[in-house]
Amino acid sequence: MEAKKTNRWYIAIMGTILQVVLGTVYAWSFFQKPIISTFGWSNVQTMWIFSLAILFLGLAAAWGGMNLAKYGPRKLATTGAVLHGLGYLISAFAMSIESLPLFYIGFGVVGGIGLGLGYVTPVATAAKWFPDKKGFVTGMVVMGFGLGALFMSKVVAPALMNMTAGNLVWVFAYAGIILLLVGAVAGYSMVNPPAGFVPEGYTPPVKSAASQGHEDNLTVKESLLSSKFLGMWLILFLNVSAGIMFIGLQSPMLQDLLRIQDMSMSTEALAAAGATLIAISSLFNGVGRFFWGGLSDRIGRIQAFRLILGTQVLVFIALIYIGNPWLFGIMVCYVLLCYGGGFGTMPSYVLDVYHAKLMPVVYGVILTAWSIAGIVGPQVAAFIRDTYADRAELIGPRTYMAGAIMLGIGLIVAFTLSNKSITDGKE
Repeated sequence: MEAKKTNRWYIAIMGTILQVVLGTVYAWSFFQKPIISTFGWSNVQTMWIFSLAILFLGLAAAWGGMNLAKYGPRKLATTGAVLHGLGYLISAFAMSIESLPLFYIGFGVVGGIGLGLGYVTPVATAAKWFPDKKGFVTGMVVMGFGLGALFMSKVVAPALMNMTAGNLVWVFAYAGIILLLVGAVAGYSMVNPPAGFVPEGYTPPVKSAASQGHEDNLTVKESLLSSKFLGMWLILFLNVSAGIMFIGLQSPMLQDLLRIQDMSMSTEALAAAGATLIAISSLFNGVGRFFWGGLSDRIGRIQAFRLILGTQVLVFIALIYIGNPWLFGIMVCYVLLCYGGGFGTMPSYVLDVYHAKLMPVVYGVILTAWSIAGIVGPQVAAFIRDTYADRAELIGPRTYMAGAIMLGIGLIVAFTLSNKSITDGKE
């Protein structure tokens, strides 16, 4: 398939489909309790499977961004999709022999590397096709990642659980095959636009000779060692750390609140309620990437981040005093809206601050913030959950306070940043 014959909206749609496949990782809380019940592992032990996947996602995304020009989007995206599916298959075998270390390697390392290679590619590629709609289209593509949990928790996983009578080994095996095939087709569709591509009706902004000269000479080292890069890394890290606590444990947390409200609820009813929250919140996660990415086109990238972080501080503080499961669900959905918003806004923010040539590298490295946050957020939540296992009423407030502190620090950092390009002079 030649790039010159490719419709740019086809690239955007296939990139979104690939992100849906990869985003199924966000349905992890659907499997958290069943895995613990089946194999007897602790919350912390089980959560490390998810944490490792996010860790290697960010590390692989950084490598992928640096090597995207060398290997091309088609090879990296297809390889990522295959590895992601293979991670599920290895995980199925790990459960069949009850090996937690092999589970870490399969879902966490192999699958996580696939996630990273697959994630960075369609975002950077779609951005090249849409210089006129950066926030809109990058938000649309990464929206797919947020919707992946909806696809897994309400379609794939329940169907496979019913088909296999709840056998987790076969659930992961079949899921791996499905995700590998769909993801590989979408990944193979990723191609760069032809040299000198300009969308019809779009006039590239005119840059001053001084700015253009600085931009052409800007190095990767200069970009990554700038104070602006550090600030951007921190606000993504802190926003992800707070939000990902809910992604990993939202189902068990809702089930705890429901059990307190109605002790007669069956295990099946509780699990169904948890799966419904995963599905609805994942919808907000996906829409948030699209919504905040588009809004940032109008109000500015850093202004969007300030709203994302500041409003969540208030929500996390409010959660400390909320015991109603319905209100909890609403608050979680807003947190996921803002969580997704960070991912929807950051690609276009990187494009604004650094020029397009460096975007894949800088954006890939900035996703290491996701890696570290993937450990910090879930592990803090899992540690609190295990520590206060005999005092369930303290689990929520301790978790929410930790999230509020993270977001508050992120808000402070956001007020030190601006929308200026790094080529506009030192700040």
